[in-house]
Amino acid sequence: MGTDHLLYRIYRFYRDGFRNMTVGRTLWALILLKLFILFAILKVFFFPDFLGRFDNETQRGEYVRDQLIERNAP
Repeated sequence: MGTDHLLYRIYRFYRDGFRNMTVGRTLWALILLKLFILFAILKVFFFPDFLGRFDNETQRGEYVRDQLIERNAP
């Protein structure tokens, strides 16, 4: 064994692996594009900020509590 630390060997392993990829680069680009679409674009349209209209944490907490109680009431 050399004097290389475990973290440096792990880093070097992944660095060399990513350098030698050919098809993998395209796949990683697709994965990153998909994550961007999921978290940046879809969040805007499907997950509106309901709690942004309240001024403080107390009002937000009361709103969440009321919503949970109303949805679970028979």
